[in-house]
Amino acid sequence: MGGGRELAIRLLDWPGPLAEARDIAVPRGGSAEVARALASAGVVSDARLFRLALLLDRGGVLRAGEFAFPAHASLRMVITILRQAPAVEHRVTIPEGLTAAEITALLARTDALAGAAPAPLDEGAVLPQTYAFPRGLSRGALIARAEAAMRETLARAWASRAADLPLASPAQALILASIVEHETARPEERPIVAAVFLNRLRQGMRLQADSTVVYAVSGGKSSLARKLTRADLAIASPYNTYHVQGLPPGPIDSPGIAAILAVLHPAASDALYFVADGTGGHVFARTLDEHNRNVAQWRARESP
Repeated sequence: MGGGRELAIRLLDWPGPLAEARDIAVPRGGSAEVARALASAGVVSDARLFRLALLLDRGGVLRAGEFAFPAHASLRMVITILRQAPAVEHRVTIPEGLTAAEITALLARTDALAGAAPAPLDEGAVLPQTYAFPRGLSRGALIARAEAAMRETLARAWASRAADLPLASPAQALILASIVEHETARPEERPIVAAVFLNRLRQGMRLQADSTVVYAVSGGKSSLARKLTRADLAIASPYNTYHVQGLPPGPIDSPGIAAILAVLHPAASDALYFVADGTGGHVFARTLDEHNRNVAQWRARESP
């Protein structure tokens, strides 16, 4: 008997059949269901042998989930992984500036998530960043986390905002941040772009942000496959800030932390206008005459 038990214990540490490291989903259930799944995946050579190993190595509950198994993992190592190792983490990145429809589509393409996304997703409700999650997490649960992250981030930023901003609430700050997010791709310009829009709000000027027109014309997308036209700028939409006074009724995308902070801590600038400079940046102006000259220079560079 002693020799047989010694041999059985040695079996626990023999190299297993798994040819290369793999992430494998282990189902919920008893030892029989787990053993069958591991044998089917090639982690153990025989389900009955795995169950025997459990009798020899009593030490805790086997957990369900997706786990990383190294190549040739022994029975003892497999059991330890199932009892102690963290589950495999998957990641999904929600980029800054995506609309609610685009975020919903992104999460629908994320295979490790489960279930349908709650519909409709509120515009600007989720914080763009990278989220780690275990396989099988519901899309609704991940969205709930992203929404909580946005609420917490916006609340902290609003509490430490600069004085005398022409914004009445965190919701208004979020709307303006969603516009700033799309008006420049250069981080150093965000506080200046935010200052321009805040200055225009103070003076009762229309924001005239192209990004709001894109949102209105596209039916809720972050980009168009063509340039805006004069007809687009005249479209009757509450989101068209060439057409309406003040802020649109809601965000036009989900802005990132940097855009939110730019709105709540704008640059010290009295600029009221800006136009592309042809290099990816913008030229800012205090007066309409100065702005018109900048526009003329930009058009001259753009023309063939």
